[in-house]
Amino acid sequence: MDRPEGLQPDAAPQKPRAMGIELPMGADPAAVRKRVEAMEMLLERSFRIPGVNVPVGLDAIIGLVPVIGDLISSAMGAYIVWEGRNLGLSRWQLSRMGANVLFDALLGLVPIVGDAADLVFRSNTRNLRIIRRHLDKHHPQTRIIEG
Repeated sequence: MDRPEGLQPDAAPQKPRAMGIELPMGADPAAVRKRVEAMEMLLERSFRIPGVNVPVGLDAIIGLVPVIGDLISSAMGAYIVWEGRNLGLSRWQLSRMGANVLFDALLGLVPIVGDAADLVFRSNTRNLRIIRRHLDKHHPQTRIIEG
């Protein structure tokens, strides 16, 4: 069988990378933690506003597009809730996470005020905090010591 040029017979498949972070594809808690943290960074802290040094992500940028932008950012936020569901978070935790995404979506529907609110109310960061607490309690081996 002919192999494409440059492909080694023993080459392991590459893990997907986003923003320089390897994204594991497994269902284990450590893999989910890395994916959720990468999604939160993409949505909330991927860029800095020059001059004021405020972190901004795709959530705020996409939210500038009326209605469609808010739907897209809400769908991306719902992905974090879905990952939380797969981790076995309680109904209360999932309800809080869903309420965060819903509140962010409703704020985004208000012109101008909703766009400014995206910089203050970071639903994805709040949801990541809920997932981290769950993982730290139920899967302590996934803890990452940040320096």
